[in-house]
Amino acid sequence: MHLDPTTLLIVSSVTTLLVGTLFLLSWRQAPSSRALAIWGAAHIVGAFGSTGLALRGQIPDLLSIGVANAVVLAAYGLIWSGVRSFEGRPTRAGLALAGALIWCVLCFVPAFYESIEARIIYASAAATVYCGDAAAEFWRGHRERLASRGAAATLLGLHALFYIVRIPSTLLAPPRPGLNPLTSPWVAILCFVTLMFSIASAFTFMALVKERAEREQRAAASTDPLTGIPNRRAFASAAEAALATNQHAALLLFDLDRFKAVNDVHGHAVGDAVLMGFCVMAGSLLPGEAMLGRLGGEEFACLLPDVSPAEALARAEELRRTFSGLSVPELPTLRVSVSIGIAQARDGSDFEALMRRADAALYAAKHQGRDRVAVAAYAA
Repeated sequence: MHLDPTTLLIVSSVTTLLVGTLFLLSWRQAPSSRALAIWGAAHIVGAFGSTGLALRGQIPDLLSIGVANAVVLAAYGLIWSGVRSFEGRPTRAGLALAGALIWCVLCFVPAFYESIEARIIYASAAATVYCGDAAAEFWRGHRERLASRGAAATLLGLHALFYIVRIPSTLLAPPRPGLNPLTSPWVAILCFVTLMFSIASAFTFMALVKERAEREQRAAASTDPLTGIPNRRAFASAAEAALATNQHAALLLFDLDRFKAVNDVHGHAVGDAVLMGFCVMAGSLLPGEAMLGRLGGEEFACLLPDVSPAEALARAEELRRTFSGLSVPELPTLRVSVSIGIAQARDGSDFEALMRRADAALYAAKHQGRDRVAVAAYAA
């Protein structure tokens, strides 16, 4: 088959249409990811725009020049909008369609409509802005570590670079008047680049969505759903790793006193609020490097790295006093307190041994009347 420019445009259109359909099918499986739907719509819209360009000379110029190019620019605006949606930013439909709308207005200006150089420069500039800013959007979100983020930003950046190069190339070597624009070598290059961009974007954008979903699943598996802090398994894993490199640490075990009575008297909603309130209070009083986790029910744990026994005791007492002083005007009979057991790490301490010592200290604090701190003694 002879691959003339028209055939290349059609192949590019079909490929882009298939990619758009794939995006929409993926969105049906992950409806919470709105970006997939926007990217799917962008590729389908772009496919129709490319088809219009391929029919140059067979349909009125108003359609193949005015409408088709506007549709292609709208597709780039939608890709940009999809990236913003993925990054949790407003999609800004007006700005996404601004490039296409400005194109339509300019087409009513005879000097612009009759100048192929002006049309190429504007279309290339608009595509550059959309792709370049989409690449920047991906890069701005780099704190969320996703393996495919750099590839996605690079892909969009290279696509923007292609359109930047097209602008001076058009000024230095403008199309010869009277020739069919589809015979220009730039058309074949544009078709190839668009084809590669469609395929590569399908891989990278979908990989980003999958990586984020897996990351959220891992976070959910290690996070207590009520309080938002690490659960027992995640806390134990982090504490074990910390103890392997830091022997000057203290483990604090917390047990909210008479918590069952809080639930029985005031209801589980108030009980849940007390648990969340304890975590908020602890988070505000503990140092940034402290690791706080929920062991289950009303039991919590905290690993304080690089603290002396005196410092650990002072931190625990501050937490105890602050929590017991909490009051809710709407619930004047609500009283809360916490018992705390402390075990200081030493050379060769492992997490399980430290937990047993801290648990023994916590039991002593409860046995001595609650609302107090007890420190585990070193074994002989």
